[in-house]
Amino acid sequence: MFKSGFVSIIGAPNVGKSTLLNALLQQKVAITSPKPQTTRYKIKGVLHLPDAQIIFVDTPGIHEASIPYNKYMVQLAIETLQEVDLILLMIEPFPKGLEDGRYIVHTYLRTITQKPAILLINKVDKIAKPQLLPIIDEFNKLYSFKAFIPISALKKAGLDDVLKEILQYLPEGPRYYPEDLITDQTERQIVAEIIREKIINRTRDEIPYSVAVTVEEFKEIPEKDMLYISSIIHVERDSQKGIIIGKKGQKLKSIGQAAREELELIFGKKLYLDLFVRVQPYWRRDPRTWTKLGLK
Repeated sequence: MFKSGFVSIIGAPNVGKSTLLNALLQQKVAITSPKPQTTRYKIKGVLHLPDAQIIFVDTPGIHEASIPYNKYMVQLAIETLQEVDLILLMIEPFPKGLEDGRYIVHTYLRTITQKPAILLINKVDKIAKPQLLPIIDEFNKLYSFKAFIPISALKKAGLDDVLKEILQYLPEGPRYYPEDLITDQTERQIVAEIIREKIINRTRDEIPYSVAVTVEEFKEIPEKDMLYISSIIHVERDSQKGIIIGKKGQKLKSIGQAAREELELIFGKKLYLDLFVRVQPYWRRDPRTWTKLGLK
């Protein structure tokens, strides 16, 4: 009997969803950062097993959003709850993490009780084991979770238990994707996300949340066995443009170098990366701009 199905990973911003996805697949398909709201898309990662195919759906962090684009990202995450066979809700065992978990259960999970869900308590390496029992007891009363699994996504602890539980609740089904496909992201999306990751991890304050990246040109140069990529970094204000470019262009140069090195590993060939910074005033508040930037 072959099993297959779609499994949504949901949780508050910065709870470790993308780290978990990468760990389960044993390769990087989603960018990660210690800063919240890194994931902006529904990213699929496909795990191929001898008797099963699990399609994980990583989602933007669920939070009480005020900015229009953030509201749109939360809506994306909520929509996946209707489309999948199983839900993994990730929480952190700290006061704010528990508060976020309660909010998601009360506001969203309870409206789709026909979906089986597993509670993953992440970062358990940072607490004492006896602290887990009251958390499990509380969330057991909030929702009929199929299982409660303590994990550390970063240290890859508890992941075998996660897969074991998923396979219990996965339905019989076909092989949806060929075995050589690991993610549904296009090459251009992968490039844009890697560049955005380097920006997020090299800037601070509002910059990571005000940045969008588009790939304008992606072409092979066969005679040199290399790729040429031209990409635009979109920001909302002139001051942000200055921060990303940096003194004498040094910040932009370091972003480009880090992105190029990782992309060369991904694509397995030399790469020339052109980066430009453009001001797109308050793009997060204008849905027409999201479409134009390929963010919708």
